[in-house]
Amino acid sequence: MNTNSRIRYIGKPLVFFACLVPALLVFGDAFELTGRLGANPIEEIQDRFGNWGLRFMMIVLAVTPLRRWTNLHWLTRFRRMLGLFAFFYVLMHFLTWLVLDQSLYLPGIGEDIAERPFITIGVIALILLTAMAVTSSYGIRRRMGRRWNQLHYSAYVVGILGVWHYWWQVKLDATEPLVYAVILSVLLGSRIFARQRTMARAGA
Repeated sequence: MNTNSRIRYIGKPLVFFACLVPALLVFGDAFELTGRLGANPIEEIQDRFGNWGLRFMMIVLAVTPLRRWTNLHWLTRFRRMLGLFAFFYVLMHFLTWLVLDQSLYLPGIGEDIAERPFITIGVIALILLTAMAVTSSYGIRRRMGRRWNQLHYSAYVVGILGVWHYWWQVKLDATEPLVYAVILSVLLGSRIFARQRTMARAGA
């Protein structure tokens, strides 16, 4: 079995299941099959989905630097799946707020989006993620050409907005948002450094 076959028939199913585990645990805890959600279950569900959405965004952004540092080019074969899981968890985070927390009360939802900045930037991040998820297939990528690359470069914007959203949301301990901010800074700095090296070589 060659590398492509191993990735397709072994690697991708294993990664898919691993990415699904956090969601299964949320649902398991909600029905008290795998644990409990605590005193405020809606907030716990929302926080878990949001945290995993941000974690998957960091993982997606780490794929290219890891490939560059390790020469393991097959890592990029998992990027689309990881990106779709980032979208899934952020969407579940939003739907938990929309349905369970706000009970689909549209006037209150509109007011929160307009008047609470951390919700505003969270919604913007979700819109960008939705656009990337909808255009993630290889067929659409070929049809969009350069526009596809321009759109999907906004993954870094989503990462920044996600960290910003988390930072503004916490009221006391900002340790976790700070950790994400440091990780994002390293990944973004790596991208900028690689691009500058490429431009320098092209100009040489």
